[in-house]
Amino acid sequence: MAELKGVFDLHIHSAPDIRERKHDDLELLRQAQNMEVEGFVLKSHQFPTAERAWVLNKLAQKNIAYGSITLNYAVGGLNPAAVRYAMELGAKIVWLPTIDAKNHRLKEGKQGGISVIRGNSVVAELLEIMEIIKEYNAVLATGHISTNEIDVVLKTATDAGITNIMVTHPEFHIVGLSIKEQIDIASKYDNVYFERTFAQPIGKGNYQNNLPANLEAINKVGYQTTLVSTDSGQIENPPWNESLPAYINFLKENGVKKEALDWMTKKLPAKLLNLN
Repeated sequence: MAELKGVFDLHIHSAPDIRERKHDDLELLRQAQNMEVEGFVLKSHQFPTAERAWVLNKLAQKNIAYGSITLNYAVGGLNPAAVRYAMELGAKIVWLPTIDAKNHRLKEGKQGGISVIRGNSVVAELLEIMEIIKEYNAVLATGHISTNEIDVVLKTATDAGITNIMVTHPEFHIVGLSIKEQIDIASKYDNVYFERTFAQPIGKGNYQNNLPANLEAINKVGYQTTLVSTDSGQIENPPWNESLPAYINFLKENGVKKEALDWMTKKLPAKLLNLN
């Protein structure tokens, strides 16, 4: 098994949730303690998770769980008040719309959804949210928005002084950033990182392993811009305590050096969580 002491995972789903999940929060905490990981971020498409992280930390008697908020319809979409309250409770990541993003709905053949830009500018609500993110030195994650929206968001957030931006699973077909597009982004910004996850849903309950594609991206775009996380919790995937070591072992077995692994799984996530 991979050595996991000191490792973080900034993207895990668990119950309670609207969707059935592979594990609940308490099971996740036990797995984290058994693996000796340093910390993890709870993500929900519907609910802020800082309160749940607080409870887990009380049980663990140390800070191991961290909260986040995803700006889907359940929290009012691009809702600055919801973001500020989440930040005050200690949330570390603000995810732009995911399942309710206009881009996500469009690619699933659905109507409606939340757009974060109007023309070539971000909407006013997102500008206000960016100011809150900057104030709390939190992470802005791009969620499931379109490639065009990502371009506008990255420029605007950088101009607004946000120091840590995370492009959410660029390999996910709903997002679909090419290697070339990622290289272009990496050449423009030194505050943008690519979150590369273990697997992705491809429809009808099926999941696709992302590891070969992620290895190619790490080699071509660079490990310096890569965050390793699992997006664990889906019923179709292995449990977290299998997927996380499997991910790290795959990278080691395919020539990724310890220095790079430590950056992608330990040092960079600690930086993003403002723990350095």
